[in-house]
Amino acid sequence: MPAAPTTPLAELEARSVSCWFGDRLVLDRVSLTMRAGSITALIGPSGCGKSTFLRTLNRMHELVPSAKLAGEVLLDGEDIYAPDKKLTDARREIGMVFQKPNPFPAMSIRENVLAGLRLTGKKASRSEKDELIEHCLRLGGLWNEVKDRLEAPGGGLSGGQQQRLCIARSMAIKPRVLLMDEPCSALDPTSTRVIEETMKELAQEVTIVIVTHNMQQAARVSDECAFFLAAQGTPGVIVEHGDTEAMFTNPQDQRTHDYVNGRFG
Repeated sequence: MPAAPTTPLAELEARSVSCWFGDRLVLDRVSLTMRAGSITALIGPSGCGKSTFLRTLNRMHELVPSAKLAGEVLLDGEDIYAPDKKLTDARREIGMVFQKPNPFPAMSIRENVLAGLRLTGKKASRSEKDELIEHCLRLGGLWNEVKDRLEAPGGGLSGGQQQRLCIARSMAIKPRVLLMDEPCSALDPTSTRVIEETMKELAQEVTIVIVTHNMQQAARVSDECAFFLAAQGTPGVIVEHGDTEAMFTNPQDQRTHDYVNGRFG
């Protein structure tokens, strides 16, 4: 079982977030509170702004040259976009796991887990590194499968194992929040089930926000859901947000009902 978190679980809040690519408004005044220690799923059809919104939550949106943003993203009440906040601090506190597993293929499994320490300049003794590697690989649900071959290349693992290695790598720098952009879309059902179990374990240590197109997955793993929609060329907005079970069994908006029941999207 994962160790108890050493820092309090973090709440993430978006306030009136709007996003542009050039002159095109793609998200319009989106507000959402992602509760500490919970798993929040962002659902909705392709092109409604879910992944764009996710990327605003750790300042990845600004990597696109034409991108602009208005609004605030608060981590425990402090705006990560404030002038005195460093980009590196936001990325350290709010980690990201991408749709396609991206381990460093030339690095060993051990080196992949420790890569984040180098990027953040953290120092650790050999024993501290060994403890961190085991802890993070256990968090990623991978330790028992790789503990006897830590020097093997990370790129030699299966797709599902690579994704879990990426989760372990993200956890090594002890983020407060973990963002996951369709982390299972390229994986088989068995690997998907393991990743979902891993997410539930991770929620004891981090607040998780996941983008998924899989309604069954959203229902299985998330505590709360936010349904995004961009109708007829208009920018994306949140139609409805709340308890996952309630949204799937008794949604307040007919559009939510139609989407979770597979009538569009």
